[in-house]
Amino acid sequence: MQQISPQDAQFLYMESPNNLTHATLVSLFDPTTAPQGKVTFDDIAAHIKSRQDTSALFTRRLHHVPLELDYPYWVDDEHFDIDNHLRRSQLAAPGDWQQFCLEISRYHSSALDMRRPPWEMNIIEGLDKIDGLPANSYAIATKIHHVAVDGASVIKFLAALQDSDALGTRVVEPSAETRSTHKAPGVGDMIKRALSNNLVAPIRVTDVLLCSAPLIRRAARETLGAIASGKSTVPETRFSGTVSPNKTVDATSFSLNDFKSISKLVDKAKINDVVLAVCSGGLRRYLQHHNDLPDDSLIAWVPINRRPGASQVSTGEDPGNNLSAMTTPIHTNISDPLRRLRAIVRSTADSKEARSGTSVRLMADITRNVASPTQLAAAKLAVKTKFGSACNVFISNVPGDQEQRYMNGARIAGNLAIAPLSDGMGLFIGVLSYNGRISFTITSSRELLPDSERLVECLRAAYTELMFLADPEHSEKEKGQWL
Repeated sequence: MQQISPQDAQFLYMESPNNLTHATLVSLFDPTTAPQGKVTFDDIAAHIKSRQDTSALFTRRLHHVPLELDYPYWVDDEHFDIDNHLRRSQLAAPGDWQQFCLEISRYHSSALDMRRPPWEMNIIEGLDKIDGLPANSYAIATKIHHVAVDGASVIKFLAALQDSDALGTRVVEPSAETRSTHKAPGVGDMIKRALSNNLVAPIRVTDVLLCSAPLIRRAARETLGAIASGKSTVPETRFSGTVSPNKTVDATSFSLNDFKSISKLVDKAKINDVVLAVCSGGLRRYLQHHNDLPDDSLIAWVPINRRPGASQVSTGEDPGNNLSAMTTPIHTNISDPLRRLRAIVRSTADSKEARSGTSVRLMADITRNVASPTQLAAAKLAVKTKFGSACNVFISNVPGDQEQRYMNGARIAGNLAIAPLSDGMGLFIGVLSYNGRISFTITSSRELLPDSERLVECLRAAYTELMFLADPEHSEKEKGQWL
């Protein structure tokens, strides 16, 4: 019996009609490298069917415990039909970037059928006028529920479909785990296990609290100090409002080597620090344009992958979520880009060493141990009380494969990463590196971000000012290729 973890269950229990908790990863394809120079929908469907044996995520669904007394189980879907998971759409003329973003936004805004394995794919044809791609290009948008994957494991899930060359050499081979079966447990077994889990959970939570006592004291002092000063630790912005079901998506990409060059401007700076600096500079410009820039720095929620060697593609199963998190100021209140980057490097070092952002990390550790009824009640309360008010923006940087990948012989030109939102935190910036490029995908609500193209321009401007400091001779060509 394979039971979902308490951390996985958060994404299941916190879902609401306005805030669906699935992720969508979009891959753009150049078909000119395929054997016939083109790829059909039937070709793609046949390829996906041929790779079902590479990941158990393709064919397993959730099996719930009566009255939600315990966390659900993963079981084989006895009625699995892959045709129920494949869709097809055509971009409206002229098949440009604006139409593409509209199509992706609508697709991401619709719910998954959770009676089936929680994933589906939409093959989007007619990408005829997108910079960097030839006419008749296409995209595959893979929607998968966050209960099944986090950022790292969804990359591994998609690697099951990918090839290392245009001839069809698999990136991932089937493993013993992907061939194993998961039958639905009996009611008696589920109730017995639920009683045991609910008795042990309080002990585990107590252990976490005792081990984290110094962090709790520090977090309490920070909170009490903020209350005494009459200031909120998280400033209000236009993204602090209620999220509607109408999502909006936009994106851009840059050279990964440029981010490495920028990181050399500040001692001990990492690629992730540069990512935060570009997001910070872009948000500062955007909010200034709307006369909405707070005096205090915006706070970012940054997930931390707990998997060892997570950047490597695995041939085994590594499903679900294995995350911690930190909150960190991104210093949008600093105008100078180099000073801002230095401040971000200091802040992320403090957060990683538990000198700040302790409450988020502590909550992540606690939620890995609580019982299902407690988790369910807490999730409903969090949804009603603006869970996202702990920060202003969610920024997730997931390292991807740095080798050129293919599917059906078509070259994968780039990827977009789209994720859930929550009330009070209506902006997600998903950052994904692949084959020497690094993409920034913006997800928001249409009412909160009616001009996503402006925020994209602001992110590009923030990158340009940092790149000029790293290399004054850098040309103007790097303003986004296929995005």
